[in-house]
Amino acid sequence: MNRGTILWRLIGIVAVLATVLLLAGFGYAVKDMLRPGQAISPIVDDERASPSLADQPVIRVTALGDSLTKGTGDSTGEGYVKPAMKHLEEKYGKPVKLLNNLAINGLRADQLNEKLGTDKGFQLAIRESDVILMTIGGNDLFAFAAGNEKGVAANQGQLSMEELNANLAVGTKRLEQTLKRLNELNPNAKIVYVGLYNPFYDVKDLREGSLQVQAWNKEVYAIIYRYPNMRLVPTFDLFEANLSKYLSSDHFHPNHEGYAAIAARIAQAIN
Repeated sequence: MNRGTILWRLIGIVAVLATVLLLAGFGYAVKDMLRPGQAISPIVDDERASPSLADQPVIRVTALGDSLTKGTGDSTGEGYVKPAMKHLEEKYGKPVKLLNNLAINGLRADQLNEKLGTDKGFQLAIRESDVILMTIGGNDLFAFAAGNEKGVAANQGQLSMEELNANLAVGTKRLEQTLKRLNELNPNAKIVYVGLYNPFYDVKDLREGSLQVQAWNKEVYAIIYRYPNMRLVPTFDLFEANLSKYLSSDHFHPNHEGYAAIAARIAQAIN
């Protein structure tokens, strides 16, 4: 057998193998098109295991967190919880019942974690809820910027963006534990976390705080993304564009209009 014959046979074998590989790849591609996503495992239980709010005779809500969930700054006392419930009633056409508003002024994420771990009243309300509304983290960031855990400025009332940035990971780790605990107590509830905003965006020396707030929101979203039953509702854009319209006289908490804007977004996020 001469070299030319051997060469042509090798070329033929390679061509056959290439054709087989091409057909195999085409077959897998067709399989993926007809039955997509089968190779991807969810990080947590599929959301389809969670009952739909549309199937509930009454939608039960628990609110927890800090002064924003309590409604501080709203002269009417409604905050965002009550108008959010009204939106849900209109959206689903059924009663929405507030089991409890467990918000505490000044509460930090580490303190909320302690409540969720030891307070039977907190645990019961979470377990019985279809929807959980929550704000937490603002006091943690303020405490870091002030230079101590209690949020009382250690340097004559000045806030340090360097201190805030240096401790950001500590705060997000606290919130990660909060969300994990909530999911353990009630993996079926729709959990809505209201993102943070910078109330001092119009103060030149504190405007940089928006970068840390955005870094916080980004890290929190990465945590919430793991849980199909959780949603993060952004608020930073609402307030940065409308501080004079949406902030109360304390220049920190939302006013009635600000809370109403948050409530509308919450209703949009819940499905």
